[in-house]
Amino acid sequence: MHSFELGRAKSSTPTIDMCAIVPVLACVYAAIVAPLTAIAAQTPQSMLDSGLPNRIFWPAMAGISVVLAVRNYSRLRKLTFPPHIICLLAYLVFAGASVLWAFKPDFAFTRFVQQVMVVTSIVLPAMLAVRTADLMRGLFLWFALASILNVFFVLGNPTSIVTLQNGYPGYFPSKNQLGEFAALACLLALHETHYPNLRRALGIIVVVIAVSLLLLSNSKTAFGFALLAPLLARLTLIARNKTRISIAALLLSIPFCYVVISSVTGFNMYRVSYLLYGDPTFTGRTTIWAFASSEIDLRPLLGWGYQSFWLAGSDAPSILHAPGWIRNMPNAHSGYYDTMLEMGYVGLALLVIFIVATLHAIGRVADRDPARARLVLSLALFIILYNFLESFWMRGFETVWVVFVIIAAEIGRYWQPLPLARAANASGSPRQASPVPLRGVLTHRPSNARHSKAES
Repeated sequence: MHSFELGRAKSSTPTIDMCAIVPVLACVYAAIVAPLTAIAAQTPQSMLDSGLPNRIFWPAMAGISVVLAVRNYSRLRKLTFPPHIICLLAYLVFAGASVLWAFKPDFAFTRFVQQVMVVTSIVLPAMLAVRTADLMRGLFLWFALASILNVFFVLGNPTSIVTLQNGYPGYFPSKNQLGEFAALACLLALHETHYPNLRRALGIIVVVIAVSLLLLSNSKTAFGFALLAPLLARLTLIARNKTRISIAALLLSIPFCYVVISSVTGFNMYRVSYLLYGDPTFTGRTTIWAFASSEIDLRPLLGWGYQSFWLAGSDAPSILHAPGWIRNMPNAHSGYYDTMLEMGYVGLALLVIFIVATLHAIGRVADRDPARARLVLSLALFIILYNFLESFWMRGFETVWVVFVIIAAEIGRYWQPLPLARAANASGSPRQASPVPLRGVLTHRPSNARHSKAES
């Protein structure tokens, strides 16, 4: 593929950019290595945070990221972090500050350090990667491999597990985790069908496998959001092209309209849950949310401290204060409730600002590569919506959270100013001067002959 740095091209030899590989490896660990390790060790994945593989992998990844930054110092000097990445860092810094008032400072500090390593391992190398490196294609290839692996595990799942969970879990601990993974794989594979030949064929195959896994998992939430997210993304981008209104503003109008209509008609999401599933409580989540709300009221501004509420020992607030079965919950089954529990309304505000800034930044991607914009917006919307019913915001190395950080980094790469080809500069046409979309897992520097032909 053509490099953006046409004037500096001297060789046509393909090269592999390590900076683009490291962020993808972070997702490989979260989506493949960690759950398989949990199966091999017969350990719940929620307990793997303090396991030996985790204590080795993330420090190594963070160290490699720092080494790559030092070796690519010339790129690092020119690097400008976009606003949404700055918002992510502010959200992360506040999580670290919450250690000071956390209910369990040692728990909070350990989990915060891990989160710093996760974000560093993704954002820093991704932002330093060459412009032709395609993180999304690398992500798709590993999701494709994981999807194929899950087929064999689904076929080998004991009937007792399938009956107990009312669906196939694959190699994941639960059917819901297989459902969310399959939904992400399906969205990535749909994007691959836009390309010709082998990429399209592989994309179609993975779409079939991912949809099959999604149905076998019986994860209704993941299936519903997997249908809604790409449709909403396409409609939003169409509206943005027609009106030139920010993507974030268009999407924020939806919850605003919902609040108005709900207050007037009384029709709310609990009624929707009843119509779809015959259960207005979202399978008992409303009981958990009621308890979470009462605990938020005790520390509304700053919260209980980063990840210092659930699974924080036998004297954790979730154990001492929760009634009945709720005390056994690993989280509030809502990323937004958990953010308020751990970091209060200040933390929720920082999270919302980060999400809004990320959605707004997708507009820059849409100007350069509409197909890529549909992909990242579909993935982002799926994760944003899914966090209303599950908890993934800045939680360890959960696959969904890792993918969202990779999306933010990918969007940030489009935010960087790109050098333009001499032909575009000579023409003076704004349309021709727009940068070429990012493509290719391998970077390829065109030869001088091609360069001369392009200039002519």
